[in-house]
Amino acid sequence: MNCCLKTCPLSVLDSNQSRVEVKSALPKDGIFKFRDCFSVNWKKNGEAIFHNECWERVLLASQTRKRKAIKYKPSLEPLSIQMECEKEMILGASETAEIFDAKASVIQAAAHIAKLIKSSEHCVIFTGAGISTSAGIGDYRGKDGKWTEQDREAVTIQLVSTPIQHAQVDYGASSSKNGRYSLRNTGNSSREAPENLEELDQDEATEDEIEYEALRPTFTHEAIQWMVEENYVKHVVSQNCDGLHLLSGIPGAKISELHGNVFVESCEKCGTRYERSFYVCDDIEDIYLEELEENGETDVIPPKFMLKCRKCGLSHRTGRMCEKKSCNGYLKDTIINFKDHLDETILDTAFTAAKACDLMICLGTTLTVNPAAGIVDLIKRPHRMVICNRQSTKRDRVCLGKDKNGHALGERVYADWDILMKHVMMCLLGNNFKDFESRILLKKKNYDALRILPQQ
Repeated sequence: MNCCLKTCPLSVLDSNQSRVEVKSALPKDGIFKFRDCFSVNWKKNGEAIFHNECWERVLLASQTRKRKAIKYKPSLEPLSIQMECEKEMILGASETAEIFDAKASVIQAAAHIAKLIKSSEHCVIFTGAGISTSAGIGDYRGKDGKWTEQDREAVTIQLVSTPIQHAQVDYGASSSKNGRYSLRNTGNSSREAPENLEELDQDEATEDEIEYEALRPTFTHEAIQWMVEENYVKHVVSQNCDGLHLLSGIPGAKISELHGNVFVESCEKCGTRYERSFYVCDDIEDIYLEELEENGETDVIPPKFMLKCRKCGLSHRTGRMCEKKSCNGYLKDTIINFKDHLDETILDTAFTAAKACDLMICLGTTLTVNPAAGIVDLIKRPHRMVICNRQSTKRDRVCLGKDKNGHALGERVYADWDILMKHVMMCLLGNNFKDFESRILLKKKNYDALRILPQQ
């Protein structure tokens, strides 16, 4: 592949090199008429890939006010970007830029992480929606995330020297993006889900056109399950509700699913929880309530068991009843919708695990949605934290701490989590790594029996 900066002295970009991948909104009249005036060879869809240093040049050139104070490296000459619209494209793309470390750096980091895991007494793994993208789930705030794309559609870039115009993005009056094909969960620091959808990030995944029952654990899920089984990891905290951690074999007592699980329902009356092989939510009642809220009327006929939640404005009832004798309570889904309170017991379990933690490993999350993000701040001192995410987080500096001897306490890795975890497992397992890969293949054959696909 080639670097998209036209004046790149190297041009060729090896897949093992560090790089930056971006995607920008496009001018309303397209880019082809003015491509010769651009400094970047933008792809048709607004994507571009750069060497790290080339991206630095492009980004700095778009920030006109800061350029005079910049001291360039001898190998880098100041770049001049002629088109104002291209500057706006670059600045917009920078908000969701994804960084990839060189392969050699990832392998080196993996070896250190494996040593940290082996020496840890209470390792906790914290996961976001990123780890499920290779299972077929899109994210919200990644380079190609659902809401990132919606933001791009709401941006107007003029092919003249005028400021960028951001339209007001209307996500609708409903309190969630619900349904079989879309995630409904998140949370905030007051133990409620945020009212503002902008608070969500890459941590929250969307499943457009993906059936939950068809999803299967990724390599990262399998690696985490093995580490829990071998007692390397004491607890898992997850913001995901796709059910892949439990499907991989992690015991319920070893995981805190902060935002619920689409395969788990509980009794309104006695609290008994039921893990199912099928998607438990009833979407018809939510469609009815959302359409009624948005339009004042609807043709949807709601189920008789529907009960509107006073917090989120939707219905959690699934239509099934508690199986305990003499209870006969309605079952409800466990998904946290916007404005819902997080489950106190689950949240407290996560807090307890974090307070005992001497190594926190965060995978596929930008750590911006609270109270989940605050959990990682509770770990013991000295803070040993590992973050693997392709975008920056507010807690990156915590990973860079050093002990009194100058040795790194943690790691900050910009890479695909499956790739990083593969190298971590190779370090942990040595010659037995091939056996682990064979084990994954055997497990995959059993997953179909644990999931019931809906009838078409």
